[in-house]
Amino acid sequence: MHDGCTGPSTDGKAVADKVRMMGFSRMPMPAPLDLTCANCEKVFQMTHFETACPECDMVYAVTPCHAGDPSGIKAAGIGY
Repeated sequence: MHDGCTGPSTDGKAVADKVRMMGFSRMPMPAPLDLTCANCEKVFQMTHFETACPECDMVYAVTPCHAGDPSGIKAAGIGY
């Protein structure tokens, strides 16, 4: 069972693991957000709770509780 809106929020891999465990990784976000990739600096749209940069495959994740707050989106790693 997951711990709702609490738990890991600073480590991108932990956020991605949590979103996957909760079954939300492939679900669309309520409102897509424009995001600048921390690796290649390409601007792309984060459309799902887990989304990879189309340029360099850096994986980003956000929990549903934090989907409206861009600071809740965390980089998990390239190809993670």
